[in-house]
Amino acid sequence: MSAYGPSELLFVAQIAVLMLVGRLLGEAMLRFKQPAVMGQLIAGLVLGPSLLGAAFPDFQHALFPAAKEQKAMLDGIAQFGILMLLLLTGMETDLKLVKQTGRASAYASLAGIVLPFACGVALGQALPDFMLSDPSKRLITSLFLGTALSIASVKIVATVIREMNFMRRTVGQVILASAIIDDTVGWMITAVIFSLALQGHVDAWSVARSVLGTLVFMGLSLTIGRRVVFTIIRWVNDTFVSDFAVVTAILAIMCLMAITTDLIGVHTVLGAFVAGILVGESPILTRHIDEQLRGLIIAFFMPVFFGIAGLSADLTILKNPTLLLLTVGLVVIASLGKFGGAFAGGRLGGLTLRESLALGTGMNARGSTEVIIATIGLSMGALSEDLFTMIVAMAIITTMAMPPTLRWALS
Repeated sequence: MSAYGPSELLFVAQIAVLMLVGRLLGEAMLRFKQPAVMGQLIAGLVLGPSLLGAAFPDFQHALFPAAKEQKAMLDGIAQFGILMLLLLTGMETDLKLVKQTGRASAYASLAGIVLPFACGVALGQALPDFMLSDPSKRLITSLFLGTALSIASVKIVATVIREMNFMRRTVGQVILASAIIDDTVGWMITAVIFSLALQGHVDAWSVARSVLGTLVFMGLSLTIGRRVVFTIIRWVNDTFVSDFAVVTAILAIMCLMAITTDLIGVHTVLGAFVAGILVGESPILTRHIDEQLRGLIIAFFMPVFFGIAGLSADLTILKNPTLLLLTVGLVVIASLGKFGGAFAGGRLGGLTLRESLALGTGMNARGSTEVIIATIGLSMGALSEDLFTMIVAMAIITTMAMPPTLRWALS
């Protein structure tokens, strides 16, 4: 850290280290049939206070100093990284698949959200005051915790389903469609909770205003907005002769929709996510353009964002028996709530016992989605650093447990 302010050289070094370590550990996780994103998150844990800071504190503090000006540079990248990840998530969201799977995925997703959400809110209400960043805003913390426990990671679910060659089987499509509904509803819930957190209180009027604003935005985006986005992409593709013009147009669309959601009082992630859905449905989005955008996000923003998220977690707090017990309880509640809800929804939707078992295990992967939600909660003060660390630990454990349990259920 320079005596005159933040160091650009140190910032570049931080980015390089996060990308390199994230790539190497992501590659290692793939060799063990685990999602690469887990390696990128673990890279942040390795470089942060959990490991490097515990073993070589002076070196870790020199590489990632606590000075606000230096951290602000990384935080800026992380915040834009959230939008880019939500854009990619939206592009991978196939709403047509939801229609094809019918009531099975709808029931599974609904039950799989309601039960763990209720468990998370109840847990938040029962937490001791020292676990909260602001005890006077316990309900806001509880709502964030409920959201973090209730949403499956569609990206990780889709990856595992494809690796197992189950995309053409009914149960594979139902699991993926349920995860898609989870993500879509989850980001709407996150947007509403963010609005309530900004207001600092929860009442019928503020809830109604946030929900109404979110529904109006979704309705206009999926009707008029769809045509506008298609027209813009087609016009840019046909008119511009410069390289990557369509990619620039897509990023501009993402930013404008993120700004729109912010102006109506909900989080920018909803705008980026919906922009991704519309871009992914564009009839002239070529595979080449898709790969260009995907390459930028996967090569740069994913390892950097999840690395930064890992830096914010400190697993050494688990030396405290009370916090360790609370973390174990969080993992158990999250797993039982998600599995039980998805299993019951699958049975109500007409799936067999074995298929419902596979659905319950498949929907238990939290992964990237929970980390993004927890990062938002931490950045705005709704979650304490200890609670953030517990959610990150829960996301890692449930995600790494999902592939082997799903393989067992589908064997």
